[in-house]
Amino acid sequence: MKRTLFFLYGVFCYLMFLGVFVYAIGFLGNILVPKSLDSAATSPLGEALLINTALLGLFALQHSIMARKGFKKMWTKIIPVEIERSTYVLLTNLIFVLIFWLWEPMGETIWDITNSKAQYIIYGIYAFGWITVLISTFLIDHFDLFGLRQVWLPLIGKKYTNLGFVTPGPYRLIRHPLYLGWLLVFWATPVMTTAHLLFAVATTGYIFIAIWFEEKDLVSIHGRDYAEYKKSVPMILPIGKKQKSVSTAYEKAS
Repeated sequence: MKRTLFFLYGVFCYLMFLGVFVYAIGFLGNILVPKSLDSAATSPLGEALLINTALLGLFALQHSIMARKGFKKMWTKIIPVEIERSTYVLLTNLIFVLIFWLWEPMGETIWDITNSKAQYIIYGIYAFGWITVLISTFLIDHFDLFGLRQVWLPLIGKKYTNLGFVTPGPYRLIRHPLYLGWLLVFWATPVMTTAHLLFAVATTGYIFIAIWFEEKDLVSIHGRDYAEYKKSVPMILPIGKKQKSVSTAYEKAS
């Protein structure tokens, strides 16, 4: 019975993620949602800045703290280890819902590209970013990343095992294609308002901080394999380092 409840809980968290993922495409891209990053301002600038900064800070804290090994060790003394990842996904979903609900557009336009061809190119880059994010999750095991594997294996009587250390596809060219996809999503917009710029700058800064912590964890888990991978494969863009014969790597989003 407990295993079944854990599985249903994991499925619920995953389905909620799918809804959040789809809504986020519209929210960041100003597509078919009632309020987006670049909507018209409705509150004073100072108030909007305070609220938006608090929302982004909440997201950064939750992601940074809950993704760390030390917190997980303590956290799984409170909640069952089988649903630790699903709970992480659930709380991330709820924070995104808060952002969608409470975000305050800030109006001031930084740039507004009206040329139709340029807009098509920018939206193409935006779409490519989302596709890169989604494909990257499947390359590193989508269902483990979002907690389903952790609740499915006990349901069928199998023990959970950590994923191996592999470098599928783009992971042979850069260490973090998932984060590259997010950067494209955050910055590829024909209309850049003050609110959008705040979001893009804050999330970009968070990504590079998260990479530092994540890679520290990966070196401690995988040792020399990841250390050698880090030395030979560039972080975000496929430039700056010569490719060596690297056969293993693994990334788990923070």
